Amino acid sequence: MGNSNNEVMEVLERYSQEINNEIEKVLSTIEPVSLKKASIHLTKAGGKMLRPALTVLVSEAVGGDKKDAIKSAAAIELIHTFSLIHDDIMDQDDMRRGMPSVHKLWGEPVAILAGDTLFSKAFELVINTKVDGTSLGNESFERINQTLATVADACVKICEGQAFDMGFEGNFDVKEDEYIDMIFKKTAALIAAATEAGAIMGGADEKIVSAMYDYGKLIGLAFQIQDDYLDVVSDEKSLGKPVGSDITEGKMTLLVVKSLAEANDKDKKRLIEILKFSDTSPENVSEAIDIFEKYGSIKYAYDVAMGNVENAKQLLEILDDSEAKQALSLIADFVVKRQN
Repeated sequence: MGNSNNEVMEVLERYSQEINNEIEKVLSTIEPVSLKKASIHLTKAGGKMLRPALTVLVSEAVGGDKKDAIKSAAAIELIHTFSLIHDDIMDQDDMRRGMPSVHKLWGEPVAILAGDTLFSKAFELVINTKVDGTSLGNESFERINQTLATVADACVKICEGQAFDMGFEGNFDVKEDEYIDMIFKKTAALIAAATEAGAIMGGADEKIVSAMYDYGKLIGLAFQIQDDYLDVVSDEKSLGKPVGSDITEGKMTLLVVKSLAEANDKDKKRLIEILKFSDTSPENVSEAIDIFEKYGSIKYAYDVAMGNVENAKQLLEILDDSEAKQALSLIADFVVKRQN
């Protein structure tokens, strides 16, 4: 493909207007004004809209009408935004999407309420999907119930994933399967919910719904592992933050977990020292990257991400050929081709 990344951005752009309209509508009634502004702030900050676009694309790919999936897609984006607001409070991150984070502008109490409001509005959106029989037919209530269950499950997993992630700080005995389970819950579960919700709202049978959930899970895992990988191989301009910032922050990433599992005692001790040190110099970051290189951890992370993407694309074979199916395949590739 010429530039498949551009094609993906066009696909995401194609749906973003309708999804944003739904979000604006559902958030327009919030009071008082400070809470409304805090709730809307990140939805205006121009995220990629990957998750909601996946919901709509999957609904089209399984033969459904995108109208039926738009509200669920907007709900997924609100859940994502709620988790970002609360994450920024927990991590004390002052910037998000190139703008001051919600708690920085409105204070922590209002930011907590803004996250809670978005969480609640997400469920309101799914419930308000048209169910008068003109849009979804008789199974409409069943589809909405299933979608609500999917979204609720993802919300629990996001909280579990965040708790595991915080528990991993300073714990250098984390095993690879524990790490994968954490990123599944923290990142991939909502992407899996996005694709599963699209399949449910599109009226797919159980087998296809299950395949679309797995497709979302795999590209979600690849997405997070690619983040780990880009942190050490990208450049600051593309990344939008200093290279090696995961190392500086002492984060457990797949590269760290793999290196600690493989390294000799001397290298393991040195890597832990660097990760523990709160004021890591560029030299130390380079040294940590050298240790990753020595044990093949950078290539390993890339290969794991690529393997997940290939498996995700295999799952799309269950679908009839369509433009939406082609777009889902491009998005799977985009997850490991992006530079930020």
